[in-house]
Parts: sequence; structure tokens; C-alpha cells
Amino acid sequence: MTITSTPKQVTLTPKNADWWRSAVIYQVYPRSFVDSNGDGIGDLNGVRQKLDYIASLGVDAVWISPFFKSPMHDFGYDISDYRAVEPIFGTLDDFQNLLNEAHDLNLKVLIDQVWNHTSEEHPWFIESRSSKDNPKADWYVWVDGKEDGSPPNNWRATFGGSAWTWDETRQQYYLHNFLVQQPDLNWYNPQVVAAIAETAEFWLDMGVDGFRLDVVNFYTHDPLLRDNPPRPEDTPRPAGAGATDPYFEFINTHNFCQPATIELLKPIRNVIDRYEGTTTLAEVSSAEDTIGVSSEYVQGEDRLHMAYNSSLMTDEPLTWERLRELIEEVEGSLGNGTICWTGGTHDFPRQTSRWRKYLIDDEFTHEAFDHMFAALLMCLRGSCCIYQGDELGLTQAEIPYEKMQDPFGLANYPQVLGRDGCRTPMPWQQNAPNAGFSDAKESWLPLPTEHRAHAVDLQEQSEFSLLNKYRRLIDWRKKQPALRRGNLKLVDTPDPILGFSRECDEQKLLCLFNLSPMTVHIDLAQFPNCVESDESDFVNRKYGKTVEIAGYGVFFGNYASATPKET
Repeated sequence: MTITSTPKQVTLTPKNADWWRSAVIYQVYPRSFVDSNGDGIGDLNGVRQKLDYIASLGVDAVWISPFFKSPMHDFGYDISDYRAVEPIFGTLDDFQNLLNEAHDLNLKVLIDQVWNHTSEEHPWFIESRSSKDNPKADWYVWVDGKEDGSPPNNWRATFGGSAWTWDETRQQYYLHNFLVQQPDLNWYNPQVVAAIAETAEFWLDMGVDGFRLDVVNFYTHDPLLRDNPPRPEDTPRPAGAGATDPYFEFINTHNFCQPATIELLKPIRNVIDRYEGTTTLAEVSSAEDTIGVSSEYVQGEDRLHMAYNSSLMTDEPLTWERLRELIEEVEGSLGNGTICWTGGTHDFPRQTSRWRKYLIDDEFTHEAFDHMFAALLMCLRGSCCIYQGDELGLTQAEIPYEKMQDPFGLANYPQVLGRDGCRTPMPWQQNAPNAGFSDAKESWLPLPTEHRAHAVDLQEQSEFSLLNKYRRLIDWRKKQPALRRGNLKLVDTPDPILGFSRECDEQKLLCLFNLSPMTVHIDLAQFPNCVESDESDFVNRKYGKTVEIAGYGVFFGNYASATPKET
């Protein structure tokens, strides 16, 4: 493993050990954030140039997607050196400068760590595939084929085809849950876990505040290599699974989500705990029960800190029934664990487009819904994450086949369109070339014309823009003790009003969300001593004890002594 530069120890920003429990995190996909050198691809210096913008949102931390040495078969999620920076993104010194400046702005920095698999070009894999008796022979998942030479079982890769590829040198199959070029590490080997822990120490010594852990639930597999059962017609697909994605034609019981992963997380947590105030954010992907698995990974003091999943990243409408069931499930399973709520990441279609198709085709309605969802995200218990551009209300881009870059989309076209549509460049200036993303003639993905109307410079000028609404809501959230550390209790409100309280010793806050386009009325008599809160953007008419909440409107109320009627 090569190290391109010697990391420098930095002075960390002051830390509250539990800051992450109610953190607002901003995800940056650096390839599409800002291009600082005119090659059409975003980079670390581009991120550094916009740290003031990120800080202006009021968020606690920025999560930066992979920028490590990589042949870029999966745009950085195929890593060939965990401790080096891919040159298209810059250098290790560039990252150190970014880290220092972020800390100066009181921003924590989380970096992606892809520990389920490496690139096939990683020195570990090159050595491992060279023979069956080299020192790293067991660092990856190698198995013999069946007697007829076929793969050992029916497991599929998430990007299409078999999860097994034959290697002529080893005369064995290796496991890859994703691309052929992304062989899975063997987490059952203690040497692999120790090497991963050393990688974590490298970046923690440099001063990062934690890690987003890619596909944590894929770390281990069934050692017996049993076939996955086919999915019965009456068995629904997991949350976030595409209706036409062939991967979910099976119930993926044996290739991931194994109990052994829980024990193997403990040495990683031991490393993290040596660095005060650092944290972990786990991605739980493709599981049949994403909430249940997420809760397992964050229970107690020896697992991970936070987990997020796809429960809100589906194209189902946000109905009263669905949200109540989801909140009940989370509150019933998470215990003292922390979920990170998010409506979108770099892996899912843009949240605005997923839900907009269920709304009246009216711009005012669309804006009201986006503002309502922003408020909901800020009020749910736990941390939350905003994917770059969602604070602008960006829609899913339509990328023609000849411009597509995503290997997932290319491999499954046209059944699955891939992830390019949510990864297009950020629009910074409405009328600038490439909307201010790059000076290049052409950016790596085309910037949709319709995104120019959502550019940052335009929204900066409007008090009522979604961008400025996010800023005010994040600031307001920080000032509400109940939102930072209060429990959550659903209250008995009729469809379409989603209601819950957030309560701590200092404050009891009532949160009501109108999930319909129609004006509704609610009697505050059921909430004794409740008065409208100081959140000033959601204005509601009042007639005595009756509050009128506009379509996709929100009501916040503080109440002093009485507890609202619970469900």
C-alpha cells in the first residue's frame, strides 16, 4: 500500500461527544460539486471553495463521498489505495487543507469508507489472486465451483449477473456483490479486520470526525454458501428496491445481512472510541427489513453510532398511514440507537421527483410540499442528512443513453436507468457556463436546463426560497431542546394530519404536518396550554382554539404542563 504524502496532525475543533445524535449532515458528491481546475470533474479544492456555502446552511457536518485512488469503474467506490487520493480529485495535502478549513468553520468532516470490497487493482487483491498459498490468499472470498464448473450458488450481484467470477490464475471463483472489478474482502479473516482498523486510524490521526460506512450489511456472507430462494409473487420487494430490478427476483437471505457482522463491528468501534467525538454513519442497503437491520447495527455502545436506510427513498407517496407506520416501527426498534433520516443520496432518484408525480401539477403545490418535507426532516428524532442539491429542490435529470456514465444503469438499461440522474453538477449560477460548476467546455455529466432555475445565486436572493427555508429550519432546530434531545411520541390526529410531540425536560413541542393539498382545521383543545411556537415561516390562521393549516402546511406549538393525547 502506497502513501502519497505524510499526514499532518491537526488540532481538532471542540467536540460534544454526542453531537452526532441530532446532527444535520450535508452530503457532498465531489465529482459533481465544483470543478476547480477546468477538467469537467469536481474535486477537493472545489469542495473547499464552497465550504462557506455549506457552513451557511447551519449544518453540523459534511459527508464527502469517495475521493481515494481508484480506476473509477464505480466512480470511486472501487478503491485501489485506501490511503491515497485519486489525482482527478487532488492530493492528500488538498484534503488536509479542506479538513483544516472545515474545522475552522466548525464543520465536522465525515469521509466515505468502502470496506466491503476493494478494486481488483488493489495490491491486496493482486497478491491474493496470484496463488492459493500466498500471505493474502484468504483476504478475499475464494471458492471452488460446482462439479460442472459453474458458480457455487445462485447469488446475484447488485449490478447484474452472477456474484461470482472465475479467475484463471487461482482456478477459483471470487465473490463480488457489486461490479466484477469490486472483489469482496473476507471479513472472517482477522487480518483483514486489523488492516481495516489501521486504515481507520490513518484518517482519524489526520483529523477526520468519522466515517460513512458503505454497505455495512454486506460485510459477511453465509459460510455454507446456500442458494437464495426465489421471491414469491405475493412477497413485496424491500423499501427502495426498483420494481424491475432483477436483483430482487430472489430473497437475498444468504449473501449478506449475516449475524456475524455484528461481532466484527466491535473492533472497529474500539478504534473509533479512542478518538473523542468521532462517529460512524452506516449505510444499510438492499435488506428485506431495512429498519430492523439498521436497529441491530446501532444498539449498545460496542456497535456503530448511526445508520440510514432506504425507508424514505422510495417512490411511494408520503401518506399519513405510511409515515405513521414508519415512525412507529423506528421508535419501536431503535431504542437508544440513532437513525439518520434522509430523503435522498447519490444512489437514489431525486426526492422531489419521486414524490412530485403524486401531487397536483402546480408549482405552488410543489414548493409547499418541499417546504413541508424539509420541516418534517428537521423534526424527526435522530440525525438527518441532506444530499447536495436537495436543498435547492433539484429534480431527477433525464440522461440520454449516449451520455450515461453509471455502470449500474448501463448494465441494466432500459429496465433500470441508473444513478446518473441524481448526480448531475450543482447549479451555482443561473446564467454562467455549466451553471458555475465548471469552466470546461463540457462537464462529466450534462447539467439539465431546468436546474438553472434552481441555481444557488437565484435562491440566495429570495427570502422564500427552499434554500433559505432549509437555513431557517436548521437554525430553528438548533434552538429547540426538544428537537435536539427529546423523545418522540405520535399523537392522535386524523388523516391527513401527521402529529407527534418531541419532549425533554426543558421543552414540549407539538409538530403537525398536513400531508394533503387541502386546507384542514384542527382543534387545539386536545393539546392543553398549547401556543404557536416561534417558528415564523409556517403561518396559520387561528379562530379561537381552531387552527387552519394550509395544504402541505405545518403547525408547531409549545405547550407547558399537559401532555398531548397519545395514540
